[in-house]
Amino acid sequence: MAARGPHPARGPYPAGPPHPIPQPPMEKNCDAKPLCLLCHESLSVLKEYNIQRHHTEKHQTFGAQFPKGTSERASKVQSLLASYNRSSSTIVRACTAQEKATAASLRVSLILAKKKRPFTDSETVEERMLAVLDEVISDEKIKTSVTAAVKSVPLSDTSNVRRVEILAMDLFDSLIKDLNKAPVMSIAVDESTDRSDTAQLCVYVRLFDSDCARFREELLCLLPLKGHTTGEVFFDKISTFFQNNGLDRTRVCLLVTDGAPSMAGRINGLAARWSAVAPGMKSLHCIVHQAVLCAKLSRHFKTVMDNVMATINFIRATSSLQHRLFRQLLSDISAEHNGLLQHNDVRWLSKQQTKKKAEAHLNRMIDSSFMSDVCFLSDLFKHLNQLNLGLQGRDKTVIELVEQTSAFQAKLNIFTADLTDLGIRPKADPRF
Repeated sequence: MAARGPHPARGPYPAGPPHPIPQPPMEKNCDAKPLCLLCHESLSVLKEYNIQRHHTEKHQTFGAQFPKGTSERASKVQSLLASYNRSSSTIVRACTAQEKATAASLRVSLILAKKKRPFTDSETVEERMLAVLDEVISDEKIKTSVTAAVKSVPLSDTSNVRRVEILAMDLFDSLIKDLNKAPVMSIAVDESTDRSDTAQLCVYVRLFDSDCARFREELLCLLPLKGHTTGEVFFDKISTFFQNNGLDRTRVCLLVTDGAPSMAGRINGLAARWSAVAPGMKSLHCIVHQAVLCAKLSRHFKTVMDNVMATINFIRATSSLQHRLFRQLLSDISAEHNGLLQHNDVRWLSKQQTKKKAEAHLNRMIDSSFMSDVCFLSDLFKHLNQLNLGLQGRDKTVIELVEQTSAFQAKLNIFTADLTDLGIRPKADPRF
């Protein structure tokens, strides 16, 4: 009987192993419990009477075969102890190898998730690694051991799904803990529709992480909406999420929306409903959305834009044959661009790129006035794109966004003065 702990075992048993028995990793047993080397049964309490009773009831023949005080008894005990140590070491090595394989699988899943790759790509990772090992390692013994280690890593698509879910839950739990520690937080809410016509409510959160001493921006949740998309529905969905995760709605100090009536309505909007719960909360209309709303074309330039877009859509959307013929024409004349971009109002950043590529093919047009308007719009949207891209990104503060919009307004004043010096006076839009 070997004792686990600082107390020695007395009687017909040895005082204990010369060195402590290795324990499995992550196991901390503070109670000293004797372990029988014959039947591997542990006793609850380390007392001489309990050990003696266990020996008398279950191992009566051991004392007759190996008398007390003989060298045979000591040799037998050392043999049993060595056997136990080997079995324990085998278990430790097996646990360590399995943990390393799981850690490697988690790292592969993390890399694939950051690259936004499909789950099935994990199955090709093993093939690529084995191909590299086969070419790089020449020693067959090392190659065999490394190949076996690679094959032990679970890299199937289902394993990748589980690993990503584990990582996501770990990150989500960490974010919830940080939000509960933060005194205040600000959220940005946006609603959009996916390709299956399901409304998705995106909620982003900004908080101050006291552990890292910096501000953090994270995606808090993505809530699908099956029915109506009103301010009351938005408020109920987000409130339910906050309650289910133990978050306090009164800690929200700022709510940023896109300015839609369902978001910024004075009575039933999301901001109004939230202000009733958190009176100290402020609401803000997203500056990026404001910049897009301000970049509306006047009647004359809207006609120019519509004509260019109609021409592009006629070339691209009428038939695939017509589009291929047009691309072949551009290739024959050695044009700078090999095609035209199809404009989408949702992706407003494509306006300047669309106009730029269309402008490259307009030098053969006879109407110079129309071509001048197209070139003017192309240059103007270039500056608008620079502004919009500057407003986007992580860790942007309101002060930085206001500075960029103010700088763009000053740039517009310079452009207006330059046009006035050239004798070109901007015409007022009758819509405003």
